[in-house]
This record gives sequence, structure tokens and C-alpha cells, in this order.
Amino acid sequence: MLGDIWSSSELAAEKLGITEIKLSLLRENGMLKPGIHWKSSPLGQKKPWKPKALYNIKMCRKIINKFYFEENYNNAA
Repeated sequence: MLGDIWSSSELAAEKLGITEIKLSLLRENGMLKPGIHWKSSPLGQKKPWKPKALYNIKMCRKIINKFYFEENYNNAA
């Protein structure tokens, strides 16, 4: 784990029980907000710069659980 808050996409996906692709899609579609749920990692990367995302697992879990609950609630109605 990279520090106490930010984790690699691989570890975050594993801890959240989703794939890295799903995690990336949640970020790209705006469900996961920059600076809150994820941030760019400049560590050891050379140009052309294509930064890797680091994730706050605790904050991501909150939004994923909320989305999952709302999706299941709407399907049950």
C-alpha cells in the first residue's frame, strides 16, 4: 500500500471486490472524483506522461456501496 490512504489500482480493485477495468470505468465516467476517490501518481514515470491512478479505498467503497444499494433498490421497485 502506498501510504495510509492511497493504493494502486490493482490493490484497490482487489480490496473493493471489482476488476481494475470496472474501477477505471467508474473513474472515467465521473463517479469517482479526482482528489477524493483517486489521484494521479507521478512516481517514477517518464514522458510521455501517462500517470497511473492511485485510489482511496475507503472513499471509493462509500460511493460503490451507495451505487450498489441504489441500483438494487431501483430494480426491486
